[in-house]
Amino acid sequence: MERSQPTDTDRRMIRAVVFDLDGVLRHFDPVHVARIEARHGLPAGSIHETAFDASLLAAVTTGAITREEWMLRVGALLENTVAAAEWAAHPSTPDEDMLALSDELRASGIRTAILTNGTDTIPAELRELGIDSRVDAVFNSADIGFAKPDVRAFQHVLDALSLHPHEVFFTDDSAGKLAGAHVLGMPTHHFTSIDGLREALRATGLAVSV
Repeated sequence: MERSQPTDTDRRMIRAVVFDLDGVLRHFDPVHVARIEARHGLPAGSIHETAFDASLLAAVTTGAITREEWMLRVGALLENTVAAAEWAAHPSTPDEDMLALSDELRASGIRTAILTNGTDTIPAELRELGIDSRVDAVFNSADIGFAKPDVRAFQHVLDALSLHPHEVFFTDDSAGKLAGAHVLGMPTHHFTSIDGLREALRATGLAVSV
């Protein structure tokens, strides 16, 4: 759908805030993987080194393979399918303070969404954690076919929301993932804490609480 050209007033308005998922709206147990490696006698860091190999990670986060296939490939490479299965069951918890911020933004008329480099199981994970009902939309790279920081992932979000780049604020805990948003002219914030994010949102003119 073709969007009208923004007015000077429009250029000062944020109409949607898009959050990264992992490390922002949900968090993982930081010692889970180390415990698995110790229990199975695997070298420290070997699971993440294997699972997050660039080509393998790209395949799962763009939907070329499923999360189940990812786990099986990691198990084969580690020569330990049990350890890989335990790793795949990595527990996570929602960040209630961040979800409350999403609630606050929505109550003020600002749409909120997630843009995650995720796998095919993201919808089920978000339902289980109760996160999906706390945002207006979820954009998953495994469905989009492009992963952050690819500019096409961000363009997909803009098109789906029918908004201009300057109207959509994006935050991610990985500074490198902001690049595609920068190219399009979206306002961004490198997330390190909720307080820092609130300050960045207030700087755009959004009325968020302290």
